[in-house]
Amino acid sequence: MARGKLRIYLGSAPGVGKTYAMLSEAHRRIERGTDCVVAFVEHHNRPRTEVMLHGLEQLPRKELEYRGTLFTEMDVDAVLERSPAVALVDELAHTNVPGSRNAKRWQDVEELLSAGIDVVSTVNIQHLESLGDVVESITGVRQRETVPDEVVRRADQIELVDMSPQALRRRMAHGNIYKPDRIDASLSNYFRPGNLTALRELALLWVADRVDEYLQQYRGEHNIRSTWQARERIVVGLTGGPEGRTLIRRASRMAAKGSGSEILAVYIARSDGLTAASPKELAVQRTLVEDLGGTFHHVIGDDIPAALLDFARGVNATQIVLGSSRRKTWQYVFGPGVGATVARESGPDLDVHIVTHDEVAKGRGLPVARGARLGRSRIIWGWLVGIGGPALLTLLLTHIDADLGLANDMLLFLTLTVAAALLGGMLPALASAAFGSLLLNYYFTPPLHLWTISDSKNIVAIIVFVGVAISVASVVDLAARRTHQAARLRAESEILSFLAGSVLRGETSLDALLERVRETFGMESVALLERESDVAPWTCAGSVGPQPLGRPEDADVDMPVGDHMALALSGRVLPAEDRRVLAAFAAQAAVVLDRQRLQSEADQARTLAEGNRIRTALLAAVSHDLRTPLAGIKAAVTSLRSDDVSWSEEDQAELLEGIEDGADRLDHLVGNLLDMSRLQTGTVTPLIREIDLDEVVPMALGGVPDGSADLDIPETLPMVAVDKGLLERAVANIVENAVKYSPDAEPVLVSASALGDRVEVRVVDRGPGVPDAAKDRIFEPFQRYGDAPRGAGVGLGLAVARGFVEAMSGTLEAEDTPGGGLTMVLTLRAAAGRPPVHPDLSAQVTS
Repeated sequence: MARGKLRIYLGSAPGVGKTYAMLSEAHRRIERGTDCVVAFVEHHNRPRTEVMLHGLEQLPRKELEYRGTLFTEMDVDAVLERSPAVALVDELAHTNVPGSRNAKRWQDVEELLSAGIDVVSTVNIQHLESLGDVVESITGVRQRETVPDEVVRRADQIELVDMSPQALRRRMAHGNIYKPDRIDASLSNYFRPGNLTALRELALLWVADRVDEYLQQYRGEHNIRSTWQARERIVVGLTGGPEGRTLIRRASRMAAKGSGSEILAVYIARSDGLTAASPKELAVQRTLVEDLGGTFHHVIGDDIPAALLDFARGVNATQIVLGSSRRKTWQYVFGPGVGATVARESGPDLDVHIVTHDEVAKGRGLPVARGARLGRSRIIWGWLVGIGGPALLTLLLTHIDADLGLANDMLLFLTLTVAAALLGGMLPALASAAFGSLLLNYYFTPPLHLWTISDSKNIVAIIVFVGVAISVASVVDLAARRTHQAARLRAESEILSFLAGSVLRGETSLDALLERVRETFGMESVALLERESDVAPWTCAGSVGPQPLGRPEDADVDMPVGDHMALALSGRVLPAEDRRVLAAFAAQAAVVLDRQRLQSEADQARTLAEGNRIRTALLAAVSHDLRTPLAGIKAAVTSLRSDDVSWSEEDQAELLEGIEDGADRLDHLVGNLLDMSRLQTGTVTPLIREIDLDEVVPMALGGVPDGSADLDIPETLPMVAVDKGLLERAVANIVENAVKYSPDAEPVLVSASALGDRVEVRVVDRGPGVPDAAKDRIFEPFQRYGDAPRGAGVGLGLAVARGFVEAMSGTLEAEDTPGGGLTMVLTLRAAAGRPPVHPDLSAQVTS
């Protein structure tokens, strides 16, 4: 089934007529025979809008009750069952009442579109998610109902419903939007002329951007390369030289003359990374163009004019701004230059502006030496072979009595030239070819010892020698450059693969990433700097290496990351080809920093939430569980002190027993609360010593009724390394919890056994048991499982027990009892003083 089409009427403010325009479109479609229904339209008691609903089929709404009030929402199921061709859905950003099918109305619309139903909807510009902060700064009102921009951008048609602020205020004053009692407040607050003008501009610019996207898409689909001057776009060609700032400011002044103009600064680097650009100057120019509202682009291209024109036509630019050439006069013998070539090939659809500056004709500077990539030692050997080799060969051939012939002599010299090319690249090979040809002419070409050649065939031979030498040198140099490029690309791919892997693995160590940057680029120190605003001082978010920098301006290399963050490196200046990988590192560093902060905030939020939960539970415990024994004690004491009643000795004994039981319960509850507080604050310090279990476990059963627990503690068990007091409290809490849930006729079994270097204490009950999903939850503070009565405690017994056991390096886990019930397994560390007991040894029961 084909997806339905979405048409949106976009307005700048309430009351501009979006719903009216939508209903008018519905009447037009019905007149053309289209099956169109009203799924949900809110007329807000506006008479003109309400009249437009006449003659349209309206589907019934779904009624929902929320907090005692009845609300109506769009019935998605009813619309899907009716399955019209077109459905009208008003207020796309609306939030549905809790209990609805979807949380937001745009999600309802997505369901209708997926079912093949066309939808016509409305939304105001202030409801777009990305503009929430902007609208709040303009109007002072935060929009709570928003819709993602992407939902609106995906619409097949967007129609702007526009109205001037003056006309909208008149419509408001006439009572066509709000009731009379709201008119004065609205006109003096939200509907002020300045607010409406700013919102109208936001709507116009947003729609203009959307139209521009449609235009770019259309041009791409139809392969249109010529420029359509629908909007002024000024491309600034940068070379990385100091004149770039002048060009950017000149383009900014040109853009200021036309509203809506756009600046795009582009730097084109050769694919081999050879450039005379200053990375630091490029970073400054990038910041400048972004401060002026433009964008910076980095493009790779060996043919600079062609790459510049392709970029300009690709973005539908109308003007190109270039600087006058910095080349000296004699350098024009190599070609007309980038500016002249671009102007000649731009065609009638692109205007080219050549801007003068202070660097005109001062020289471009030399690019990085191509031979540098071969290594210093290879270049030195190349020059030695290229210059010293022909000299030694000439000396050898002139001192031996062997006439090899000119052809063989040339082959020997050509061998040295090829060797020089293989070792040192182009320049040593050219020098070797020139030097070798001179030696061949002087020593081996008749007439000898003269710089002349009498035989024309020898002239051809010398020319062929020089040509072959230059060709071989060029091929070798090209191979060396391609090898260098391949090595660089392989290294870059490995680095980028590492970064991608670190993202997938969720690594969050900023120091490790910065150390990787320092090692990769061979720097002394690396620092990630940030600041809150353009005028705020820089602060160091993370650094590695000695003496980290405090400002990007002091760095040898700085890489901006967004508006208020930069990666500063000291040690050496990096070539431009390394900045691509450095930019990836910088972006990853920013992501890692954000992830660390989000993790820290999440941990803090989790801690606060846990503290709030414990405080809430503590208040509940104080309000009920602690007050219950206090109330019993108070009632018994009041009864005993009453002069109106004469109590018998039996009654007095019963009241005193009640007071004692209440005090014991209160003491137990307060003790657990204090123990939990000690565990939460980390102040539990166990005093570990070696003891026997039969010295502790029987004492822990003093708080349970007689006959409610059976002991099975062998005397031959090894001693355990524990804190006697903590272990007694832990076992007491576990046994009391087991007795609480165990049937009256089934006593709790407390047994112990040795397993290697560990000793297990098992508390087995035959109660209702606990599902696997709840076994970990019962050890959380203030948790009562099932239908435990409120007076049965505050839910801290097991939490305190586990905390005490873990403080002694033990574990406490819950297991199912075979045949039904729950078994608590307390595992402790055996003392080293007594060897483990063999399981076959007899055991004596202690009770």
